[in-house]
Amino acid sequence: MAIKTQPGKPSKHPHKKLPLLIVRQMLTLATSGFGFVAALAWNSVIQEFVSTSIKPYLPKGSGIISLAIYAVVVTILAVFITYQLAKLAKKLEE
Repeated sequence: MAIKTQPGKPSKHPHKKLPLLIVRQMLTLATSGFGFVAALAWNSVIQEFVSTSIKPYLPKGSGIISLAIYAVVVTILAVFITYQLAKLAKKLEE
């Protein structure tokens, strides 16, 4: 099986593409890993914000309410960031 480098032209040396494919996969894995670490850090920031800035105004024993507020904040951030990245990707594709 030949790897096509240009339309209609199969590559004579498909093994030369392997290092590039490995590096691309490693880049994807590294980016995902760092993204996960960043998400965990933001998770802690948001939890601390809800605990120190919102929870004091709620009645005692309202753990479920603060968790719901936390979930809403995280969801809003996720939707906003995803939307902005999608807009950026579309703009770069043009």
